[in-house]
Amino acid sequence: QVQLVESGGGLVQAGGSLRLSCTASGSGFSISAVAMGWYRQAPGNQRELVAAITYDGITSYRDSVKGRFTISKDNAKNTVYLQMNSLKPEDTAVYYCQGGDYRGAYWGQGTQVTVSS
Repeated sequence: QVQLVESGGGLVQAGGSLRLSCTASGSGFSISAVAMGWYRQAPGNQRELVAAITYDGITSYRDSVKGRFTISKDNAKNTVYLQMNSLKPEDTAVYYCQGGDYRGAYWGQGTQVTVSS
């Protein structure tokens, strides 16, 4: 059984920062061998991809977070991070970690990020 567990969400004022973590465990799942992504979903909106990192460390971002968010990973800890700076109220959402291998796609339970104006 593969588990992805997010942490680090919370309430922050506009302009502030948060760092999300996603730790993978179970059944031989290694982030060093797969691509991982951070998604978010705001109320009434569809889930959207925020940032992704390939198995070899190539990163990509949606336009609205470029220059503010940074995705990274620590293969030894089997953990992916999302550093979020200069947060805006429109970044408010539940943030989910996602990864997959030949067995399928896995999602974390989500962590709430709320940015007050």
